[in-house]
Amino acid sequence: MSTAADHFTRFVGVLAEALDDPGATGEVLAGRLYLSRFHLDRIVRSVGGEPPAAFRRRILLERAAYRLLTTRARIIDVGAEAGYGSHEAFSRAFARAYGVSPQQWRGRPGQIRLPAPNDVHFHPPGSLRLPAQQKVTPMDLLTSMVEHHVWLTGEMIAHAARLPDDELDRRIELSVDEDPQTIRSLLSRLVGQMGMWNAALADRDYDWSVEEHESLDSLRARLAVEGPTYLAHVREVIDQGRLDDTFVDALCEPAEVFTYGGMIAHVLTFAAHRRTLVALALDAAGITDLGWGDPMRWVAEPRT
Repeated sequence: MSTAADHFTRFVGVLAEALDDPGATGEVLAGRLYLSRFHLDRIVRSVGGEPPAAFRRRILLERAAYRLLTTRARIIDVGAEAGYGSHEAFSRAFARAYGVSPQQWRGRPGQIRLPAPNDVHFHPPGSLRLPAQQKVTPMDLLTSMVEHHVWLTGEMIAHAARLPDDELDRRIELSVDEDPQTIRSLLSRLVGQMGMWNAALADRDYDWSVEEHESLDSLRARLAVEGPTYLAHVREVIDQGRLDDTFVDALCEPAEVFTYGGMIAHVLTFAAHRRTLVALALDAAGITDLGWGDPMRWVAEPRT
């Protein structure tokens, strides 16, 4: 990375930290980067395509558009947060940027991001997002979804450990399975589903009896083996471009032929339903910090 590009990246970080600081003038931001105001303006303009002041105003307007969409705050308060001293000044600036007044935007919102030469934008709920250095491919997304599934299953097992046995074994009425389901049995099937396909891919039998009133210790131990093993299968198939390849599942009666891609889609589809049932049951039992287990933010966040 060039020195100028490095300074620009640091400027974006400093700006993100100073969005709510009305005293963060160009001179102040330059000082935090140990640059003169002249050099900061020159670097940001040359690398980012817009001067620092315009850059900051655009980001604050994007955040204001997000606030108008997601809160009931008064328009004058949203404008003040964006650095405007009056309702009129904010309305004029917003209308120039978005083509409609803040009130009209709130009624019929559009795209939050404004055109920008550098592709740096406000990223809800309160940060800035630089353009991705590497584009996410469909295969990256599929791998990330399986990684999320393995991770979330482990989180659900950990949260379930906070419940007494009667809550773990309380019947859940709605299920894709024929037999009555509980938090315990659903977690056991989430782990067992991966274990079952691991067994099929290795052409060995799967021991269904392990899922009969399985302990949480057993669930943790099995997930530690089956989760990474299943994920390794998925990564290998994706890396080698073999999603359309077939394999024989000799565990079926009679044996069936599946594609690897179809198997992964099957696991994610039915696992999503079971995970949702577990999330709802945990919430009903008073464990609310896990949420819905939505993979949306997971797949959007970079991981090392």
